[in-house]
Formats: sequence, structure tokens, C-alpha cells
Amino acid sequence: MTMDWRELQKGLAGTGYIADGDLAMAVALMGQLERPLLIEGETGVGKTDIAKALASVLDTRLIRLQCYEGLDANAAVYEWNYQRQLLAIKVWENEGVPTDEKEAHVFEEKFLLKRPLLEAITQAKSPVLLVDEVDRADEEFEAYLLEVLSDYQISIPEMGTVEAVTIPRVLLTSNSTRELSDALRRRCLYYWLDFPAVDKELRIVNARLPDMEQALAGQVVAFIQQLRRTDLEKKPGVAETLDWARALMGIGVRSIDENSEALRHTLLCLLKTRSDREAMVPEVVDRLVAKAL
Repeated sequence: MTMDWRELQKGLAGTGYIADGDLAMAVALMGQLERPLLIEGETGVGKTDIAKALASVLDTRLIRLQCYEGLDANAAVYEWNYQRQLLAIKVWENEGVPTDEKEAHVFEEKFLLKRPLLEAITQAKSPVLLVDEVDRADEEFEAYLLEVLSDYQISIPEMGTVEAVTIPRVLLTSNSTRELSDALRRRCLYYWLDFPAVDKELRIVNARLPDMEQALAGQVVAFIQQLRRTDLEKKPGVAETLDWARALMGIGVRSIDENSEALRHTLLCLLKTRSDREAMVPEVVDRLVAKAL
């Protein structure tokens, strides 16, 4: 299914994900060219959410591979259900099944546990495959992933080569904790996703929280934008913006300057490290509030 980027942009907006035209184009080209799309950016800018929104728009399955140090083929590709294999062998022992026949049957597909990569290429309908935080995986796994994404096939020694039934739409995300290989970058389309500008973030808040008063939504976004310009260890992302907005609505706030003490208590939604909490002394918070009004 190939979608015009404008149609895709509208579809994503319908799910609550506000995408710029260039991001919508990148996602559309990913499907058209059958190439993976690598999205890099700070934590919290919405990299993972684009995959969820795309799966919703396409009405297809989202398959997620969360990467981490030490990730191997057993967790990412496949492994054999050893307990079920042993149980089958014990049953066959009582039935006098020849050894070579046992070996043939024990490696049938029904004993195979499909992990995300194998699951993604064996779907009847092209899924969205999210390879999340690929920079956290080891370089060895990155090389293996590149091989899979180049041919969309996986070799299983006991069964042979499994070729893709359909080509998944592959989104890779990275927080840039490690430099990815040139080979992987060349294989992928590329997009850098930054923190949203004021107008875009306001549209996101309006889309996700339609019951929020417009004046308060504008203040929330303006405050967040000012907060990100301060020297924080961890800048709040869009998810934190929405959490804070919900918190303010929940305690009945109509304007961020009406109760400074209550406002400071809600900053736990935004400040996620001890140093950042200590840096937001009342004077700093009051100054940010003043700028946001």
C-alpha cells in the first residue's frame, strides 16, 4: 500500500500524531522504496510514536524489537521451543519412531518460536517493524540486522532460508548514544526529529487533549519551550508536555500563574533528575511563568 505523503500526513494527524511535511514524505518514501527509515533525535521527541501512528493509519500490525546491549539472535530472530521438542521426543520414544524421523520432525515450524525479525517477514500483510533504540545494540548485532534488511530473508540452519512473505515497513530509532555504521546509514533513508516548535507542539496538545482550554494550552507549551532553553540534564519531551498538561487540568488549573506553589509541585511531570529538580528554584520557575504568559 503506497500513500501520497499529504494523505499520510492527514492520516497521522487523525491518530493524534502531528507530522511535518518532510517527515510525512520520509515515511511515505519508506513504503514506496521499500527502504528502512532511520529516525534520530533526542529522547522524548516522538520517534517511537511515529511507528505506532503509522501502524494505525495502515491498519496493520506493529512489531517492536527493543534493542539493548547483548541483544542476540535468540531474542531478535528465532529460537527453538526446547521444552516442546523434548516432550515430543519422549512421546515418540514410546511409539518407536526412527531416530532420523525424530530429528526431521523436531525441527518443524510448529516448534519454532518467532521473534520480531522473523515474525515481521512472515506476515501475510506488510507490518510496521519498529527497531527501537538500535544504537543500544552491539555492533555485531547491527551487522546482522543490516544483512537481514538487505535481503529480507533469514537463514535457519535446520530449515533453510526463510524469504519474506511481504516486505515490512521498517523504522529504526536512535538516541545517538553510539555512532551507527556507515553501512547501516547507507541502507536507510534518514530523518532527524527535533523537539517541536511552538506552533507544532500546540497542535499536538490540541490534538491529544481537545478538552483543554486554548489559553492554558498556549501557556503550557510556552513554558515548556522556555524550560528546554535552560541548562537541564534531561530536557522534557512531548510526552512530558502532555503529562504536565493533564496534571494541570486534573487539579483544576486555568492559568499557570494562579497558584505558584501548586505549579511547582506538578513539575515532577517534567523534571526527571535530582539536579534538574534542584535547579528549578521558585525564582527560576516564576521567571519562566512570566515569560510564558
